[in-house]
Amino acid sequence: MLVPDPAALSTEVKALYPFAVRDFVTPNGVMRFVDHGPKDGPAVLLLHGNPSWSFLWRNLIIKLAARGFRVIAPDHVGMGLSARPDKFLRLEDRIRDVHGLVDFLGLKQFHLGVHDWGGAIGFGLATRCPERIGNILVTNTGAFLSERIPARIAICRWPLVGRFIVQNLNGFAWPATWMAVEKPMTQAVKAGFLAPYQSTGVRRAVADFVADIPMEANHPTRTTLAAVEAGLPLLKGKRILLLWGLKDFCFDATFLAGFETRFPQAQKLIFPAAGHYVLEDAGEAAIGPAADFFGQS
Repeated sequence: MLVPDPAALSTEVKALYPFAVRDFVTPNGVMRFVDHGPKDGPAVLLLHGNPSWSFLWRNLIIKLAARGFRVIAPDHVGMGLSARPDKFLRLEDRIRDVHGLVDFLGLKQFHLGVHDWGGAIGFGLATRCPERIGNILVTNTGAFLSERIPARIAICRWPLVGRFIVQNLNGFAWPATWMAVEKPMTQAVKAGFLAPYQSTGVRRAVADFVADIPMEANHPTRTTLAAVEAGLPLLKGKRILLLWGLKDFCFDATFLAGFETRFPQAQKLIFPAAGHYVLEDAGEAAIGPAADFFGQS
């Protein structure tokens, strides 16, 4: 099983991602994760989506660690610097992997931050152990069933053709570097997002995540996501911040409204001109308030 070498990251990417990574062995392969900041500080678990990796959270990790937080940011198995198993992992597998990580680290209480698929995974975890969850940062994501899917993502789910586009032609990770932002990424940031996805053989999970979107009534993951949605009321008493880029072509205002309906008490910080990678587009205007939010009690 291929396990990427963190030392192989370029100098320019390492400058933006100056973290040592640790290993956690899941039933599905080695999960690499950042564990940054004082070990006795309040813990924050940050979960990325597809096709990103823990690099997505780099600036927030640095900000939080400087404020005394212990920040845990895993790469989901098959993504980032984690192992590349030759198997299809579904939402249920990913919830269990992250649950195993927090148990391995002995995190009795932790704050949570989610983006993209990290929402379904993170809320899946949170609804299974709500007593362990503190504040929840929600950025451009979903954690409930929806019939909405953009055409450009629907094409990537087509049998055979979709997987060829995503895995062989890098037709998901590469386009995300310009379709998921409104402000052009620098070459170094773009290199960071793409670093773990340089060849067909390491992009399987990118395609698998797309295929795992439960649009069909009989989709294997539909039951899992429905259970996550059904469990959301368990989190109504939590302090929640909806930090959203409204130019997101995928997790648009309808998903924001879905969270507003389910969590009417949530704080909101909306960026009308930001896209899917809201932390990239909004920069410090989003990262500073996000760090402040985790300090609220």
